[in-house]
Amino acid sequence: MCGIVGYIGSNDSKEILLKGLEKLEYRGYDSAGIAVMNSEGVHVFKEKGRIADLRTAVKPDVAANTGIGHTRWATHGVPSKLNAHPHQSSSARLTLVHNGVIENYDILKREYLQNVSLKSDTDTEIIVQLIELFVNKGIAVEEAFRKTLSLLKGSYAIALLDSQNEETIFVAKNKSPLLVGLGEGFNVVASDAMAMLQVTDQFVELMDKETVIVTKDKVTILNPEGEEMSRDPYTAELDASDIEKGTYPHYMLKEIDEQPLVIRKIVQNYQGSDGELTIDKDILNAMSQCDRIYIIAAGTSYHAGLVGKQFIEKMAKIPVEVHIASEFSYNMPILSEKPLFIFISQSGETADSRGVLVSIKELGHQALTITNVPGSTLSREADFTLMLHAGPEIAVASTKAYTAQLAVLSILAEVTARYRGLKINFDLIQELGIVANAMEVLCDAKEEFEEIAREFLATTRNCFFIGRGIDFYVGLEGALKLKEISYIQAEGFAGGELKHGTIALIENGTPVLALATQESVNLGIRGNVKEVVARGANPCIISMKGMETDEDRFVIPEVYEILTPLISVIPYQLISYYAALHRECDVDKPRNLAKSVTVE
Repeated sequence: MCGIVGYIGSNDSKEILLKGLEKLEYRGYDSAGIAVMNSEGVHVFKEKGRIADLRTAVKPDVAANTGIGHTRWATHGVPSKLNAHPHQSSSARLTLVHNGVIENYDILKREYLQNVSLKSDTDTEIIVQLIELFVNKGIAVEEAFRKTLSLLKGSYAIALLDSQNEETIFVAKNKSPLLVGLGEGFNVVASDAMAMLQVTDQFVELMDKETVIVTKDKVTILNPEGEEMSRDPYTAELDASDIEKGTYPHYMLKEIDEQPLVIRKIVQNYQGSDGELTIDKDILNAMSQCDRIYIIAAGTSYHAGLVGKQFIEKMAKIPVEVHIASEFSYNMPILSEKPLFIFISQSGETADSRGVLVSIKELGHQALTITNVPGSTLSREADFTLMLHAGPEIAVASTKAYTAQLAVLSILAEVTARYRGLKINFDLIQELGIVANAMEVLCDAKEEFEEIAREFLATTRNCFFIGRGIDFYVGLEGALKLKEISYIQAEGFAGGELKHGTIALIENGTPVLALATQESVNLGIRGNVKEVVARGANPCIISMKGMETDEDRFVIPEVYEILTPLISVIPYQLISYYAALHRECDVDKPRNLAKSVTVE
């Protein structure tokens, strides 16, 4: 949450920073700002709202070759121009942007800054005021920066300007993501490589508690002890076209349509020279030697983990528990003797999941990360990584990353089963090919899903999703999609739980969306639909071909039964999209949300 950019070189920095922030706006869009520095000093421009609002505030006649920028998702202090970054010290000598949460900011304020008049309600301003406090005591800026960092508890990614040093950006990180990008005669700073692909594809990963001195010709990385570190850059393998909407009105719709291609790309990347699906042998050994798997995730990734549990238990015959990361951190269950942890995260930067990873590594347990971002924190710090190969996902509401997670989890389960000598009675490569084709059929049915959204969700204030077995898990994801982008109160329930309390919420006309894709529970879920209809609900049944009845609203193509979540979620994605569209909501940037949850 929140995004940082920085540039130091020979070109005017303003447009580079603004374009970079536009690429990071998925991380936060409550407010935004930039600070650019030239021989006349530091010029700060910030505004509540989107980057487009910030553009109007930036003076075009101010030229500067050094600058930093920030797009904000509010944690401390309401979204406002006053609380927007960058923040400056009392004398305006120091200017700073920050991503993360400083847990002890109130203590630091009371202990060190009683006589300083603060202008904002943020934890961030405490950092820049502390640095100046130490500078005023005769300490050099770099040392004051490091001294301040040593006092901070929590997460941070920071870029700092000193108006008396036009040639340097001071940078540091702990728990929050931050990269340095390398160029010829310039260098950049970014929370995400895609922000600076406009100028470079060469990036250096930063580790926790490192500080970095960035000039236009050199990048100096220092460890917590002040020793200089050497680290080779990596090439960001992103196509600039992947992060553009193209002809689509919204990223979300583009990413929904990309799902068939993503499934085919995943199969291609995990297919060995012998034509079989393959996974690193060290991962297979870890899977085979564990006595229980603990899947740790949040949000959409948690829902993917629930489906992944079914894949692994049914195919590989290994018991699996699925836990919400934020709960596991503070309420760890009694673990088995030989656990293996699987962390699922689109960004690989989810703060709650990383907290669990740190804890279980201290206990000596192995961890596998399934992520879409190579070089991300969870990927670096886990023992093993499986990539999603989904390409950049920009819309806040996850779509293609979810189905990519399911596909990779199915491959992990199938390859592990074969490695353990278990029989798999279907060809997963062939079945995933059928899934990709079915996805295309569903993506081409947009008009029908738009009509469903209009018919069932145009004016409703709430909506229920029901299912049994694996369909229940897809219902949870469908409800999340609808609530996060249309703001309709939506909840997913197990069909059999309705009469244990939930059915009391059914009113005349309440929309109830039901999935019927599993033969073993088909009659049960249809019975549950009858129960809510008898209480006045307006039902919308989505079934799989071969199980349909005349009362079903839409029939999805037939795929191998255990793989139905990969396609049954697409109707829910599209229905949610059109519901949000017709309610005039911001589809890609829903209120109060950000894409990458890098604070706990």
